[in-house]
Amino acid sequence: MNVSPVLDRPPLVTVTPDGLFCPPGNFHIDPWKPVARALITHAHGDHARWGSQRYLGASPSVGLLRKRLGAEANISTLGYGERLPLGEVTVSFHPAGHILGSAQIRIEHRGEVWVVSGDYKRDPDPTCPPFEPVRCDTFITEATFALPIYRWEDTRLVAQEVLRWWDGNREAGRASVLFCYALGKAQRLLAELARLTDREVFVHGATHALVECYREAGVRMLPTRPVSEVEKGTSYAGALVLAPPSAAGSTWMRRFGEHETGFASGWMRVRGNRRRRGYDRGFVLSDHADWPGLLRTAKETGASRILVTHGSSDTLARYLRENLGIDAAPLATPFEGETED
Repeated sequence: MNVSPVLDRPPLVTVTPDGLFCPPGNFHIDPWKPVARALITHAHGDHARWGSQRYLGASPSVGLLRKRLGAEANISTLGYGERLPLGEVTVSFHPAGHILGSAQIRIEHRGEVWVVSGDYKRDPDPTCPPFEPVRCDTFITEATFALPIYRWEDTRLVAQEVLRWWDGNREAGRASVLFCYALGKAQRLLAELARLTDREVFVHGATHALVECYREAGVRMLPTRPVSEVEKGTSYAGALVLAPPSAAGSTWMRRFGEHETGFASGWMRVRGNRRRRGYDRGFVLSDHADWPGLLRTAKETGASRILVTHGSSDTLARYLRENLGIDAAPLATPFEGETED
């Protein structure tokens, strides 16, 4: 087992009723209750919550954080790699590869380094910089898909699969309604498909505003039009529509006439999930690290200790202990890892 003298020191990050807390820096990370100072890894709702006095995030996330937290929120940002003293520690943000502006938070205190990864993935994504391995003594990792069954294919192949499905429905005169997470997944699909076609895509209102944040950040995607701006009675035959999973089965779906449904998620890797959820097609596409990605990351950090949050945390911690000789343990938090991915 890796041995480090810093393992005998008090932890730089602890779990409190308000969330993850760094005592020597006097700040919280992705707190689940309002606090005085919140450092935010990314703009998903279980990580960026309204009500704190001050927020600090990575510079590319500012548009999404403003959309999530409101115009009155006190938001400051740091560029990736820029260092900032806070209390007795120095912090910096490093790309996590999860969504636009997502970041790992590096905390350094008297020669000891902790990294809180937030959510992350290791696959290429045209909407955000790739994950940057950061060497550290202690690494806090997610475990949303921490089972050996979860292994992702090349995203470009998945985009081609989506396009073939869309083409088939166009030829049959049907609409293609693709359900996907409104922040991150929808924009990634629009960017991947932009490499293959230039067609317009219709989007749900919950997705539209977030797509505009990506456009303002310079991300190239297919042209989109909100469904709410389409004249009543318009035919959607042959169209592709992106919508959040919450829209499935709602009256909103009636306007599309004859259509097929699809769901883009890492959960589609498990055979039977598509059928149980009632979708016509499933596309395996995740914004989280798969099993090989989690193990690769654990090695590349060089961490002597790894703390594992949400998902299959017990499974990953046990594997790291028994197979990689790393001091690893679950860390209980309310983070969900985007249950719809």
